[in-house]
Amino acid sequence: MDTETQTLINGQHSKPNQGLNNAESGINFDATQFQPRVRDRHISYGSINGAVPLPENNRDPEMPGQQTVVFRRLPQGMLTTLSSQFESLDYELCENKIFKEEELKKNPCSLTKQNATRWVVVFFIGVCTALIACTIDICVVEMTKIKYGFLKKYIEKCVKENCLYIPYLQWLGISCGFAFLASVLVTYGEPVAAGSGIPLVKCYLNGINVHRLHRLKTLFVKAAGVTCSVLGGLAVGKEGPMVHSGAAVAAGLSQGKSTSLGFDFGILKEFRCDQEKRDFVTGGAAAGVAAAFGAPIGGVLFSLEEGSSFWNQNITWRIFFCSMVSAFTLNVVLSTYHGQLGMLAYDGLLNFGKFPDIPFALLELPIFISMGIIGGLAGALFNQLNYHISVFRRRFILSRWAKVLEVIIVCSVTVSIGFVMIYFVNDCKPLGAKDAVEFPIQMFCEDGQFNAVAAMWLQTPEASVRALFHDQPGTHNPLSVGMFFITYFFLSCWTYGLSISSGIFIPALLSGAAWGRLVGLGLYRITQGAAWADPGKYALIGAASQLGGIARVTLSLAVILIETTGNLSLGLGLMLTLLTAKLVGDCFNSGIYDMNVQLAGLPMLPWSSPPMCHGTQAQTIMSKPVVVLKEVERVSTVISVLEDTRHQGFPVIFEDRFSGSQAKQTSFGALRGLILRSQLKILLKEKPFCSSPTGSTRSPIPLETFRMYYPRYPAFEDIHFTEEERASYLDLRPYLNPTPYTVPKHASLHRTFQLFRALGLRHLIVTDDNNEVVGMITRKTLARYRARICCGAIDFVELPLGGHGVPL
Repeated sequence: MDTETQTLINGQHSKPNQGLNNAESGINFDATQFQPRVRDRHISYGSINGAVPLPENNRDPEMPGQQTVVFRRLPQGMLTTLSSQFESLDYELCENKIFKEEELKKNPCSLTKQNATRWVVVFFIGVCTALIACTIDICVVEMTKIKYGFLKKYIEKCVKENCLYIPYLQWLGISCGFAFLASVLVTYGEPVAAGSGIPLVKCYLNGINVHRLHRLKTLFVKAAGVTCSVLGGLAVGKEGPMVHSGAAVAAGLSQGKSTSLGFDFGILKEFRCDQEKRDFVTGGAAAGVAAAFGAPIGGVLFSLEEGSSFWNQNITWRIFFCSMVSAFTLNVVLSTYHGQLGMLAYDGLLNFGKFPDIPFALLELPIFISMGIIGGLAGALFNQLNYHISVFRRRFILSRWAKVLEVIIVCSVTVSIGFVMIYFVNDCKPLGAKDAVEFPIQMFCEDGQFNAVAAMWLQTPEASVRALFHDQPGTHNPLSVGMFFITYFFLSCWTYGLSISSGIFIPALLSGAAWGRLVGLGLYRITQGAAWADPGKYALIGAASQLGGIARVTLSLAVILIETTGNLSLGLGLMLTLLTAKLVGDCFNSGIYDMNVQLAGLPMLPWSSPPMCHGTQAQTIMSKPVVVLKEVERVSTVISVLEDTRHQGFPVIFEDRFSGSQAKQTSFGALRGLILRSQLKILLKEKPFCSSPTGSTRSPIPLETFRMYYPRYPAFEDIHFTEEERASYLDLRPYLNPTPYTVPKHASLHRTFQLFRALGLRHLIVTDDNNEVVGMITRKTLARYRARICCGAIDFVELPLGGHGVPL
């Protein structure tokens, strides 16, 4: 049940996990019997699944001939239910009395100082994000040398002594040990750190408050977990989680305090609000991409295309500056670490290596488009398989020990498949000076040769991607590359979604580079070694196509690959491939991140409203009756409202309009403003009560006090009130938002959606022609209404609310 629009039916609260009008629960809605319970004069607002019954024949009685869309109500289920566990963020600026008093104290000097402070903060965000990325990379590099160097020694020894089961068990034990640590950190430490974190960051920037997303503990588990995941040899990458890490760094540094450690530095208090924090998190996400790929421009575009839902032109330069600082800091540190001080030779965690100026022919454009089709189909298959695997996990793998056990099983299967391929596929290649194989394994090859399959398995996935991009045309056998692609494709599909910190970028790029190199090898043989038929170039195109088909990212991914490879001549080919992959993939399902959002039940608002909904009015979808407060309210009434409801916002009215039959009430008083639940909690904590019902004469609580409690507001249940305090009054006028956004009851769903989406609202009050409150619209009200377009048909559905919603 939506905590911002909760329903009371026949005198009883509906349970959070119950779905109304649900076939499974047997609850049916009868409009004639809808009698909300009244406590004093406060009525909980909400309707069945967020909508009142449509008028007869779906026509507005006040607008003859106006045909409205019928939204089919879906039964409550795990895959068709929005979670009620997630609240919205307050991106709307509250221009109350205390805010205006603070604004009057500002001068040009203070405004300049505040703006300069923003630049200083984003500078440190970029530096800290890069340092975390460097720490992860250095740990992976050093531990990888020890691990694979140890395995190489025993494999070469046991090939001669016929005891290969020993290095197999050693490989299995080492990998499962790291995988176990990665899973325990997430499962028992911080579950919200699972996966790449990109879907959750995307939802946060959309306006959803995901609990514990930016905690210091979450950041530690994310960084340590992804390090262990990569060292465990799983089909994961460390680049995707850098977006989450950068967002967590930005959220922490921009507040000037640590709620996890309970320490306040007493600085940056002016940035302690959701709006300012969102802008810094956007910069942190971009800095994470820049550190991962060494692509500052791509980082900005990624935040714009996939991350931020509200883009402010004023922050564009700050975000680019943050990304540039992150990329530069990482380059300096890694170059120094690798003994090239001052050379700036390491652009990012994922170093593809520079591509030479490969000839580009126009006849290749149809080939690129064809590869885009293949990538779109492969990406759609990957997403669909991963979707069903994720559904299975949510239904059957529920306990924490079972999640850890699944990680161990996947790691064991991965190591076993890799060892079997190394043992049976004898793909021997001569070891030349140009080969960059760090741990060449001879296996059953002749002296001076190495096993190419072993080289792909016994190294990090990033090194395998570089090998497929830059190895000579005869280095890899097409059969071994094809087998590697098939196995790694399904292993990465199975791995993504485990209870570990992991990313999808590298597995998608590696599997795409494998089948892309197969295409390149085929063209190389057909054209008898033509200069334009370079297998490495087609490996790059295949990698882009595969990742584009899975994530459905176009513009930012093209720029990231151009910046990473340093080859601008392939820009057109990359863009055509990515666009084709996205279009083909969208014909079958949504991107992997959007699927994760759907599975988690997150009420994320899309870019546009459902089509053909201009005839559906706000009064049709709004929630009512509405809980309202007076300008000067009795303290006992405020306490009762907070105890009996879970709403996050309450309209404030001029006078009490309740009289006569409550069931026939159509309006709830002339609108005076809006006050939030968090504000009421702070007011009850600070107790600025008065004895007169006409209001208080004392000075109001300053805005700095409200910022002091952000973002963890006090629990009013722990506050003790005397009988005298309960009988006192609370003057809400200095603290309420006197100009909240409202919408007429006859406004269309399309206009309501655009207003809510563009301004990042949390509450939208519905008023009549006399500016009297008649209903309330929240994020979950709008997020329920969806349009599914498939095979030329449109299915309009309304999703119920439920209690599930474990973050992915």
